[in-house]
Amino acid sequence: MQKLEQTFRWFGPADEVSLADIKQTGATGIVTALHQIPCGEVWTRQDILARKKLIEDAGLTWSVVESVNIHESIKTGAPERDLYIEHYKSTLKNLAQAGIKVVCYNFMPVLDWTRTHLRYSLPDKAVALRYDAIALAAFDLYILQRPEAFEEFNQEVQQKAKQYLDGLSKEEKQTLTETIMAGLPGTDEVFTIPEFQEHLKKYSQIGKSELRENLAYFLRAIIPTAEQEGVKMCIHPDDPPFPILGLPRIVCDAADLQFILDAIDSDSNGITFCTGSLGANPANQLPEMIARFGNKIHFLHLRNVEREADGSFYEAPHLEGSNSMYQIMKAVVEEQKRRLASGAGTINIPMRPDHGHLILDDFKRNTYPGYSIIGRLKGLAELRGLELGIRGEL
Repeated sequence: MQKLEQTFRWFGPADEVSLADIKQTGATGIVTALHQIPCGEVWTRQDILARKKLIEDAGLTWSVVESVNIHESIKTGAPERDLYIEHYKSTLKNLAQAGIKVVCYNFMPVLDWTRTHLRYSLPDKAVALRYDAIALAAFDLYILQRPEAFEEFNQEVQQKAKQYLDGLSKEEKQTLTETIMAGLPGTDEVFTIPEFQEHLKKYSQIGKSELRENLAYFLRAIIPTAEQEGVKMCIHPDDPPFPILGLPRIVCDAADLQFILDAIDSDSNGITFCTGSLGANPANQLPEMIARFGNKIHFLHLRNVEREADGSFYEAPHLEGSNSMYQIMKAVVEEQKRRLASGAGTINIPMRPDHGHLILDDFKRNTYPGYSIIGRLKGLAELRGLELGIRGEL
């Protein structure tokens, strides 16, 4: 049947959202990773099969890996990167042998997705994630004290940032620091300021062009293995989609996506189309991007953001916000119709609702930020209805 495969992210056995919970949402696919294995180490076939059995015993399917994280040595082009690339190839082979063949990854330096507030209260008392540009500047200028930041932020922003910081208590400053310095999703890792400053030193000579070339080097090395194993790699956009804290970003817009796809022409070199990450950049026209890159979209993250004039944004309800989810979903359905007509590509593209609000009984659970059960269920229900309505219309 022609429809999107409805999936749900699950962080493994320690996740307070259980597989039984997810089963009741109506999702059929699970998006997960072996978060317990340190970045850069090989995922063994035994570990993969053990996780797969847990999922299948719950009546679900392990549809997508999110993520097989990229070691920093690969991102910085360090001498040992080839060793970590070989480890990555071994993991892809082991996943493919277990029948898991869609792998989401990102190439964001040091930090994964970044927010300044994890509990931003909305008018209806729901709680959302928020990126506040002035709060980020306050951290960069006066807590991290990155010297270059004073050249990057104008006097008006510096003044607003100082006023913002002066209005915070000691505890609020600590919370801001820990929120920004959070490590990879699915872990409790938080960088200290000295640790993060050491990482910044490694990127002191790495700008956008150098990071791009390191990504291209990685892709040219692993995509032949992915092709051989039938694995579809799909890069996740940067979040937020612009440079922060002196670190370059290279997956922010259509030009960046084109560079990545041109690095090695293969169906295994594809995209995770995240409407929230790309949608935080007002220059990105998401329906047009889906039409342009549709045949390389192997995975969908559907969420919305409300953009603000200074570059701030917060996670909006899935069908609201600054981007038209109707137009986005319509473009996705049209891409499915093209695939059906051509006989090329996966028709039932895996999709998951992303970054749900905390609502109702979500407040009683200690879930990962953005990954509530009821908030995401609400998003999935809305997206499911939107998809059905558009199919009837077309």
